[in-house]
Amino acid sequence: MDTLPTTKRGGGGRSKPVPTSKSSLVMAFFSCVAWLYVAGRLWQDAENRNLLSGLLKKNSAQRPKFLTVEDKLMVLGCRDLERRIVEAEMELTFAKSQGYLKGQGQKSASSDRRLLAVIGVYTGFGSRLKRNVFRGSWMPRGDALKKLEERGVVIRFVIGRSANRGDSLDRNIDAENRSTKDFLILEGHEEAQEELPKKVKTFFSTAVQNWDADFYVKVDDSIDIDLEGLIELLDHRRGQDGAYIGCMKSGEVISEDGKPWYEPDWWKFGDEKSYFRHAAGSLVIISKNLAQYININSASLKTYAFDDTSLGSWMMGIQATYIDDSRLCCSSIRQGEIPVLMFCTGCFLALSCGKGWRSGCVSFQVS
Repeated sequence: MDTLPTTKRGGGGRSKPVPTSKSSLVMAFFSCVAWLYVAGRLWQDAENRNLLSGLLKKNSAQRPKFLTVEDKLMVLGCRDLERRIVEAEMELTFAKSQGYLKGQGQKSASSDRRLLAVIGVYTGFGSRLKRNVFRGSWMPRGDALKKLEERGVVIRFVIGRSANRGDSLDRNIDAENRSTKDFLILEGHEEAQEELPKKVKTFFSTAVQNWDADFYVKVDDSIDIDLEGLIELLDHRRGQDGAYIGCMKSGEVISEDGKPWYEPDWWKFGDEKSYFRHAAGSLVIISKNLAQYININSASLKTYAFDDTSLGSWMMGIQATYIDDSRLCCSSIRQGEIPVLMFCTGCFLALSCGKGWRSGCVSFQVS
């Protein structure tokens, strides 16, 4: 009969213990170290979060919940004041560099070659016949125009650009200018009757940038000029700063819309509605520093319905010397009564013609 196997115990009946490996002890040690490191980091992070949370609560308690209207206005006012100060400093620096400020001009190497005058003759797209008449009368052309410039006098027809840039009107002017070389084309100005006040601003600004002269003259294309007499007048006043020369006039401000010479800003001229004293008519002269003033402040100068009143308003705010010269008046006087420097080429609309305001003018010749 088979029997079950039995286990035979060693001496004394006790089992032998199994020995522990060294690798297990090393792993246990590193596990303890890692646990202590992680626990320390977690505790440090918790402390940092508590500290930051406390600081945020403290700052939020001290900081106002919202800005008042006064605070917002103060911030905006400070920013605007800072911007205006920077702009004023830039304009002042530019004015000094251009020699506008009295006593600030720097004599350059070319100062002895300064021109006497730049004469700008207003013209339009449909006035080619008038221009040809002028070129054959008082205005030199070709080599004679260059010789006049050697004497210190530059004459240019002044015109802007068409509302449709590059059209036949612009192309015709460009072609004529290539042939005659006697145009000052105002690239940034749109040629239109209602834009004449802006044209006078653009003309003086452009002329003073392109030529260094003692005087800058605006002339309408409705008059002829005694050129030598005008040069003599300018030469006599050479070196006079702040000179604002013309036929000084005033007159009624038209407040009824639809009437000729309507002034949209009529209400600014008081109950009597009279314009201030200004150089009116077809020929106005200003000295270099006044032209520089217009150039520097061009963006902020207010224009009125007419170019002469606009120019006059700019002169009122500065120390301009008003020079009323009757020789620059278009009048209905008889030939020979007084010497004149210009005469009308026909009945035209000019501030200084006739007894009334902007009335017609009787033609007369230079005496």
